[in-house]
Amino acid sequence: MKKVNNKEPEDDLRPAYDLLKIKGGVRGKYAKRFQQSSNLILLSPDVARYFPDDRSVNTVLRSLVGIAKIQFSHSR
Repeated sequence: MKKVNNKEPEDDLRPAYDLLKIKGGVRGKYAKRFQQSSNLILLSPDVARYFPDDRSVNTVLRSLVGIAKIQFSHSR
């Protein structure tokens, strides 16, 4: 059996930092790069209820893309 550590961890962080002393920070410096490398999409709650995870969404979308390709090639 493990011994229980009842000591609370020491908090060595200051309650507030002087932001005037922190220089050189640029707000949104990496925002554009992040937007280019991520593709997050928010599903509506009524749609999301049918998909338990991202894998199931991708599976259905790949199937739909396959069907659309077939339909598009037959319509020409």
